[in-house]
Amino acid sequence: MAIEKIKDLKSRIEPGQRVLGVDLGRKTIGLAVSDTKLVVASPLTVIRRSRFVKDMKELTKIIKNEFVGGLIIGLPIDLNGNEGARCQSTRQFAFNFLQITNLPISFWDERFSTAAVERILVSEVDMSRARRAQVIDKMAAAFILQGALDSIN
Repeated sequence: MAIEKIKDLKSRIEPGQRVLGVDLGRKTIGLAVSDTKLVVASPLTVIRRSRFVKDMKELTKIIKNEFVGGLIIGLPIDLNGNEGARCQSTRQFAFNFLQITNLPISFWDERFSTAAVERILVSEVDMSRARRAQVIDKMAAAFILQGALDSIN
């Protein structure tokens, strides 16, 4: 497949399939998954990054087990709206992923996603710093995915 516009992604997903939200970090990959109606995002898991081949093996296993039909990858656009080195890295990850899969991929502006989730976990949930570190990446992936799902619907 290819990189799709966010509005076109829904038409590429087969009935019963879900969308995987991806928060790509330097050390971890946070993952969230939609329901089959593509309405609600739920945090799923975190993959500790290592080599690309190992990361892809783990990611493709999750895709198969969760009946994923497409990906929304958070794009770390700079606060001024420019795409810097982290965006280049994210786009390269998507390009490399497309070499081993035929799933459609869309990007979603992830500015403020981690900060917003951290604020919620601190102020509303009163979660400890250690516990926040364990869940922040998959919660950020859910935040990214939910924004994209809301846009699609």
